[in-house]
Amino acid sequence: MNPYIEIIRPGNALMGAISIILVALIDKTISVPVVLAMAAVFFETAAGNTINDYFDYKIDLINKPERPIPSGRISLKNGRNYAYLLFLAGTVCGFLISYLTNNWIPFAIVLIADVVLYLYAYKLKSTPLIGNLAVAFMTGFGFVFGGFSINNPSIIMTSIFLGFFAFVMTAAREIIKDIEDIEGDKADGARTLPIIIGTKIPAVIATVLIIVDSALCPLLYFQHIFGILYLVIIAIAVVLFLYSAFMIMKSQDEQTAGKASKYLKIGMLIAFVAFALGSF
Repeated sequence: MNPYIEIIRPGNALMGAISIILVALIDKTISVPVVLAMAAVFFETAAGNTINDYFDYKIDLINKPERPIPSGRISLKNGRNYAYLLFLAGTVCGFLISYLTNNWIPFAIVLIADVVLYLYAYKLKSTPLIGNLAVAFMTGFGFVFGGFSINNPSIIMTSIFLGFFAFVMTAAREIIKDIEDIEGDKADGARTLPIIIGTKIPAVIATVLIIVDSALCPLLYFQHIFGILYLVIIAIAVVLFLYSAFMIMKSQDEQTAGKASKYLKIGMLIAFVAFALGSF
């Protein structure tokens, strides 16, 4: 694979654009701003992945030497400049959306994303809990960005709810992943929440977040945003969410945390399917 394609993690970048697709499906619309929003999320995610590899260069020399920068297929300087170019492309897309819709919130969101993604790679990633929240924030922000790009008041409110759902559940999963990776993180000198205060309290925090999100899920049906099909499908996701919470509260060993994280990821994918199909 071309190193300049490999470094952006194209699958990961395309997954980021799913939030825009889901919001567009709910509004049953396709437009130039929607396409630009998908491109913006793709470029911003790609930029975040690239700048992350730039700052992780020394760590990756030891842990992941096959990656484009540590392997020498992309120089450190070119990696940094490539990240800046991707950030610029995402920012231009955000500007065009705001220009076309006469709504400057999407442009502001992209500018905020530029700052958060850069700071995450540079500093926040190694900051206890703040790093987890930064990842969750960017995941939820995708939905909100989609809503404001469509610029429909009712869709904006729905996108904010979906963004909050994604933020809370992603934060829970990131905390559980830190529990799973505690031994490796210790070896790398990381200072995650489980390393600093132990695994029990982070497990409780993750469980509370999961329960809150699970309790909120039916509201989208009772508020008549989604139909009965949403309620049926989201019930499956909620079962997986709660089972993950039960698992991590029962045991915080690496294997259990890995399974809980996996079930949360599957549950979130099912929830996204519920969002999409529930809009019809």
